[in-house]
Amino acid sequence: MLNPSARHLTAQACLQDVFGYNSFRGEQQEIVDHMVAGGDALVLMPTGGGKSLCYQLPALLRQGVGIVVSPLIALMQDQVDALQQLGVKAAFLNSSLNSEEFSKVTAALLRGELQVLYVAPERLLIPNFLSLLEQVADHIGIALFAIDEAHCVSQWGHDFRPEYRKLTVLHERFPHVPRIALTATADAPTRAEIIERLALEDARQFISSFDRPNIKYRVLLKANARQQLESFIESEHPNDAGIIYCLSRRKVEETAERLKAKGWDALPYHAGLDADIRHAHQRRFLREEGVIMVATVAFGMGIDKPNVRFVAHLDLPKSMEGYYQETGRAGRDGLPANAWMTYGLGDVVNMKQMLENSDAPAERQHVERQKLDALLGFCESTACRHQTILRYFGEQHPGDCGQCDNCLTPTDTWDGTQAAQMALSCVYRTGQRFGVVHLIDVLLGKTSPKVTQFNHEQLSTFGIGKSLSQTQWSSVFRQLVASGYLETDMDAFGGLRLTEAARPVLRSEVMVWLRQDQETPKRASKVERGARAKEAYAHVADDPLWHALKAKRTELAKEQGVPPYLIFHDSTLLEILNHRPTSLTEMGRISGIGQAKLTHYGDAFLEVLEG
Repeated sequence: MLNPSARHLTAQACLQDVFGYNSFRGEQQEIVDHMVAGGDALVLMPTGGGKSLCYQLPALLRQGVGIVVSPLIALMQDQVDALQQLGVKAAFLNSSLNSEEFSKVTAALLRGELQVLYVAPERLLIPNFLSLLEQVADHIGIALFAIDEAHCVSQWGHDFRPEYRKLTVLHERFPHVPRIALTATADAPTRAEIIERLALEDARQFISSFDRPNIKYRVLLKANARQQLESFIESEHPNDAGIIYCLSRRKVEETAERLKAKGWDALPYHAGLDADIRHAHQRRFLREEGVIMVATVAFGMGIDKPNVRFVAHLDLPKSMEGYYQETGRAGRDGLPANAWMTYGLGDVVNMKQMLENSDAPAERQHVERQKLDALLGFCESTACRHQTILRYFGEQHPGDCGQCDNCLTPTDTWDGTQAAQMALSCVYRTGQRFGVVHLIDVLLGKTSPKVTQFNHEQLSTFGIGKSLSQTQWSSVFRQLVASGYLETDMDAFGGLRLTEAARPVLRSEVMVWLRQDQETPKRASKVERGARAKEAYAHVADDPLWHALKAKRTELAKEQGVPPYLIFHDSTLLEILNHRPTSLTEMGRISGIGQAKLTHYGDAFLEVLEG
């Protein structure tokens, strides 16, 4: 039922008059119209995409008060402050209020003076409060129920809140009040769980693109992480607001102190700090310019600061969902922003140890390991970062975004086509239901109990992968998942299965290029290569071919107006000289030649070698 005082207003007029916007964004208008008409909805929209408008505006247009279920006190405070600035009669009920304040808000609610009320799920589920809402429904009306951060309903999610699973009570006790569940972070299994747990089977789904084209993604291997971080901030964000995520409380405090000592306005935030300190730091971050928050994941959900220019990770997050949500706190105003992360083997070890030492049931630990592997695959992938992220959430992206490290400065790669075919064949021949550990055992020819149990030592793929180590095969499988050739079947306890994209690989119709690890197939160690290059360098001064290769590099550099080393380093030219590749495939195995450089310069240098 429409709000009598707003019947003369259309959604467009309300948008203009109350919120000050001339037009809706994306699917906002369709969602608003659907809610105003009394329909239920599930809305997936990226952080900064305008989710709150999708329930705030219908709450103003429909009869009664809009009830918003929100998991965080800070988020409620920010939303209510913003609405009050717009002249909307909004309030919240949570544990931050004293008894007098609570009574005042309750009285205003019963008198019909509120248009929007935010409540915590714990508060809403109290029997007395549900009875209060029934009084409101009978005498004033409830415009709608909005369940924000709906991914909290998923027990496999990174922000699980058990109270969210009881919110079906809204449908049971108020069957005629429309409900809208909203989140920025939900893969396909999480979406299915939201629908099931909140009884939204008949709700219309609005799924916006997960892409954040204004964010530039970069992932670096750890060298000296703090030094790398400082160089990044100094060169790109010396005076900007940003968030830096660390895994431990100790690292949060040490990093904040170090940055502060070097002149940045950095503040720590973690669950171990006094609540008043956390509140003060969060307030400064939200209200002041140029503040850097160094935090654990305890900070961030619901933070609505639009001009965060960068989000940095000094440690690996737990999952792609967590990474996507955390990086989504940058650039909410749509202007350019950076998502910068450094990771190393130690991160992987720490995260896996945390999983093994947790009290979570075995099934949950297994799912968490799969999520961690997906994130590692993202880190190691040579594909466009935007493309890999969107693929994880079931969305297609053409790649070549121009907004990530892999597209801007392609990494060193190796021809992993044969390794990919072995891996994909092994997945197929074992029945597309086993995890990585077992598949690697088969490829390496290990007679583990499981291999023996399923007679997999009889398979043609048994032992065919001995040229790679277990670590290398783990990387191969992660990259194949990240690149969309394999997918994890969560319903089959994390077993891997082929996608349609695997077919042309198995038929040798496409090549697969993989990120080059320190330990790549049939290549010498980094130290050995360096020593060999140094030795080779001493004997090339009089080699005409060496001078011809350098001349070609200089020629190409002049054409593009760049320094010669941006074409190829001397070490790369030395490998070309020593290995004398005769094809683009062989050229692609040279250290320092990624796919883009192979495409741009490969033929030119092959001509010199053919000379």
